[in-house]
Amino acid sequence: MFKKSIPVFICILYSITIQAQQTVDTIGQKIITLSEVVANSKLNIPAFIDRVKNDTTFYKAFKNLDIIGYTSLNDIRMIDKHNSTEASLYSKTKQTVQNGCRKMQTLQQQTTGDFYNSDSSYNYYTAQMYASLFFTKDSVCGENNIVAGREFSTEGKSGIEKHKEQLKMLFFDPGKKIPGIPFISNKTEIFGDDMADKYNMDIDMDEYNKTSCYIFTITVKPEYKDDVVITEMKTWFDDKTFEVVARNYKLSYDAGVYDFDVQMEVEMTHYKNYLVPELMRYTGNWKVLFKSRERGVFTATLFDFTD
Repeated sequence: MFKKSIPVFICILYSITIQAQQTVDTIGQKIITLSEVVANSKLNIPAFIDRVKNDTTFYKAFKNLDIIGYTSLNDIRMIDKHNSTEASLYSKTKQTVQNGCRKMQTLQQQTTGDFYNSDSSYNYYTAQMYASLFFTKDSVCGENNIVAGREFSTEGKSGIEKHKEQLKMLFFDPGKKIPGIPFISNKTEIFGDDMADKYNMDIDMDEYNKTSCYIFTITVKPEYKDDVVITEMKTWFDDKTFEVVARNYKLSYDAGVYDFDVQMEVEMTHYKNYLVPELMRYTGNWKVLFKSRERGVFTATLFDFTD
């Protein structure tokens, strides 16, 4: 009898120890769990949450790609329901910048399956969205990397341009309401008090790629997983500059007329004074009315940055 009680005692003791190592802070309706090291760091939690909500470093890192050169390895695979590749593209592209204009050259390219239509357009919407964000057909001039005062808006946009803007809102400005998406526009406001009871929020500290970071994690509570769009978001912030070092997302929702289940991972690096993305991974499964289901996996690897 005594021997059987030992594992139970150990579990209780472990639970008490873990709880003792954590501190809970409340901001509005949000309950934030702090690890022991964060609690001892005297981090200003309200100011930190405001930094997370209003962060521009993540978006600026991608805007920096508009004004510098780089080489990219692009690996896009479209998967069927049996998890076999039905179409793919692998390419190596090089962007150069000269006299305020950027242009892109395809150094290598291999495709399989029906990746392209007969008119050379993309046969898959996933590929079309990737290309619209990462490929440049002609020279683009007069761009800058200024993000201050920049507001995303779908006004006056339609079709893929509208969808690109909505994707940017969700990707670069998570936690804000996204207009124009039926059934879910207000379900993306992860920092709103109305959504506070649906999430667990935690702050920890650790190293990421040899950078000391604050780690902010937001995870939906199991009983609310059907009521939110962002089911998990984990961000590593440089504890000195508060730049985003890396970010992982999990997004899912089923609205009946459409559904999606998407995971994304982004890792950053520095080129001189520029924060830039060096690796982006995407795994997505989505279906919209009147279109075939698409299952896609892509990886973008960026390197050889130049002025």
